[in-house]
Amino acid sequence: MLLYLSTWLEVEAYLQRSKGVIIPIGSTEQHGPTGLMGTDFICAETIAKGISDKEKDGVMVASTLTIGMAEHHTAFPGTISLRPSTLMLVLRDYITCLARHGFERFFFINGHGGNINIMRSAFCEIYTDLPQVRCQIANWWVGTEVSKLAKELYGDREGFHATPSEVALTMYAYPEAIKRAELAPLTAPAMKIYSPQDFRQRYPDGRMGSDPSLATIDHGRQFFELAVREITEQYYKFMAEV
Repeated sequence: MLLYLSTWLEVEAYLQRSKGVIIPIGSTEQHGPTGLMGTDFICAETIAKGISDKEKDGVMVASTLTIGMAEHHTAFPGTISLRPSTLMLVLRDYITCLARHGFERFFFINGHGGNINIMRSAFCEIYTDLPQVRCQIANWWVGTEVSKLAKELYGDREGFHATPSEVALTMYAYPEAIKRAELAPLTAPAMKIYSPQDFRQRYPDGRMGSDPSLATIDHGRQFFELAVREITEQYYKFMAEV
């Protein structure tokens, strides 16, 4: 059940049977020579919609937060970033509005590592003002089966940014937007992130030890199916917590 394709009457009826909502969140940032700018939010949104389709009217999926904290990628054209403090305020307003209507359980499917610490900090502030609220983050790429598949398919060539697993999932979601390019040889990532200029100097084409040329649509389908299953289970466990 997608919030943005529902009427207020349908949302009101949903709240009579559930106080939970899934919120996809990601980023709009560079993902190397072949990765889409919207990779992070596309992955989160695709999985969230998959859960919505699977669970029909049992799970509400709210509007995707497509802009995250991606300051370190802003030396690459097209990247859009919120400041950490701005993202915290966006999360606060988003949750506060829905809590006012009766939602209490906020389950975020996250596609961008740069959001994690900021989200947790925002939750700490929100709990003070809204003690009835509970929030949880599901980083789709760290699921047990998802991680296992990425290791089997790509080994060390999965890397840490512009990974073949996330590129594969976007290929599955948007096959018409697949990009191909000649990639530079892999270099070991330094795993240090400072200023945007420093990031681009360390990782000139935007990748961090990854080989997205390994990605295929079929891989994306496999990641999608595993992530939908794993995250659906996580959601219901979250809803059952006291």
